[in-house]
Amino acid sequence: MKLPKTRYKKKYTVDDLIYNFFANISGLTIFSFQFIKSLIVPPYEIKEIKKHMDELGVKTFPIVSLTGIVIGIVLTLQSMPIMEKFGASDFLPGMVAISVIRELGPMITALIFAGRVSSGIGAELGSMRVTEQIDAMEVSAINPFKYLVVTRVTATTLILPILTIYVIFIALFGSYFSLILSENMSFQYFTDTVLKAIKFGDFVPGVAKTILFGYIIGIVGAYKGYTAEGGTEGVGKASTSSVVYASVLLLLVDVALVKITLVLWPTI
Repeated sequence: MKLPKTRYKKKYTVDDLIYNFFANISGLTIFSFQFIKSLIVPPYEIKEIKKHMDELGVKTFPIVSLTGIVIGIVLTLQSMPIMEKFGASDFLPGMVAISVIRELGPMITALIFAGRVSSGIGAELGSMRVTEQIDAMEVSAINPFKYLVVTRVTATTLILPILTIYVIFIALFGSYFSLILSENMSFQYFTDTVLKAIKFGDFVPGVAKTILFGYIIGIVGAYKGYTAEGGTEGVGKASTSSVVYASVLLLLVDVALVKITLVLWPTI
């Protein structure tokens, strides 16, 4: 599998930046087709997928827990004066719930996940590439792409929706906590307001798109690490560029998905 190479120079010209952009896009496309092909062909490394779901996902719970609580508290405190100004403070729990469920929860969770996981995958696979461990696996009649790439990308694709659902509930708890301290709001009133505000069409699109987000995070990190070159310097570049490209793609894809969701809203 031949992938286009990027240009690494101390000083970049506009031509280099354009070339690198399209080289990465075309390389990711070829890499993605190879992933799909390897995914559907047995054997299936179920144990490795579970292992990576634990390493890449479960161990991310502490940081996303803190993120979720902060999202709920800050969004509530920032929105409260504005809602009170317009006499709509009763709608505050519902407004926070819709914001977290539809956009803030999925997007911020994906960015936090990309910062921790995509860079880790890029560095790990990059290190294996420059130390010729991947080449050694190929010589040993082991399919390194299926064992190293498919398992990690599958794990990120499956674990991110779970993390997102968790962050949404934690953020709502943070919002309720801040309302207890400031408004002494009852839990029954908070839950009733939230349930009246949200609909099935609010929850499903927000969580469903994190499946694609998880795939993007995994495939970018794996691509950058798997194609790394240049020794330890190449490993560092693979790790850094994994986060940058994954974050940029997440933002661009999210814009497109929001537009699609709004167009399809009457049918949801």
